[in-house]
Amino acid sequence: SDDDQELIKVLRRASTLTTSRGSSIPSKTVILTTLNSAWAGPGSILDLFLESFRAGNGTQQLMDNLVIVSLDHKAHQRCREIHRHCYAMATPGVNFTGDAFFMTEEYLLMMWRRIDFLASVLRHGFDFVFTDADILWFRNPFPHFHDDADFQIACDTYLGSASDRHNIPNGGFVYARSNHRTLHFYKYWYNSKDRFPGKHDQDVFNEIKFDPFLDGLRMRFLDTAYFGGFCQPVKDLNVAITMHANCCVGLQTKVHDLRNVLDDWKRFAKFPMEERSGVSFDWRSPRVRCR
Repeated sequence: SDDDQELIKVLRRASTLTTSRGSSIPSKTVILTTLNSAWAGPGSILDLFLESFRAGNGTQQLMDNLVIVSLDHKAHQRCREIHRHCYAMATPGVNFTGDAFFMTEEYLLMMWRRIDFLASVLRHGFDFVFTDADILWFRNPFPHFHDDADFQIACDTYLGSASDRHNIPNGGFVYARSNHRTLHFYKYWYNSKDRFPGKHDQDVFNEIKFDPFLDGLRMRFLDTAYFGGFCQPVKDLNVAITMHANCCVGLQTKVHDLRNVLDDWKRFAKFPMEERSGVSFDWRSPRVRCR
């Protein structure tokens, strides 16, 4: 289809820069985020997200590989004003412009449309890191991913072992390699929504992660000591890779707390490298009202 051709074109463009600039990202790999207009306005989530790439250690060049997938026309317009790789994801008959409140019908449609879209990226032969836009990036995650995994996912709660399927995952940050195992898995995940009506992708993943069907999938969970969030914040800024505004409901709350976290990071980054390990540092966010 035309949509498919356009997607392949955008993915190729975003992943060719990887090889041409000698990036530390593997070839045929893209970074993806989805966005609607509620998250896209000036001074909103999108601006903080992109600002974190510019302020992080070795993250600025990763913007060359970032594709912003917009869910509505206004978000797509905004993306084209400020970023080089934009893709408009069509969902006929659905309006994704507003702040989709958690677990409403619009929210569930949006989450499942996203799983379906990510499956199509894998089908086209591209590996991806999917990141929610309410995640700040402080360091390049690629050197810290597990070499032997097909599918890696961040956690709301990490229990101490990367292979323990009892970890509480968060689908807002995922690294998937395109192969027959991940293709089968994404198809199975998407189709499982019918077995668990009214549940979103993360809850359904929790339901199916022990299924024997997934035994062949090399799955790893990412340690919150590095890939943190407001549920379990990263304690040491010397090793922080990402920080997710999870366990935090409401657009304004997220913007407020992510702004604090980003400003904290910038203050920390001003310390000379040799002094950083001795810096005792507490995030100003999240606060109790987020939980």
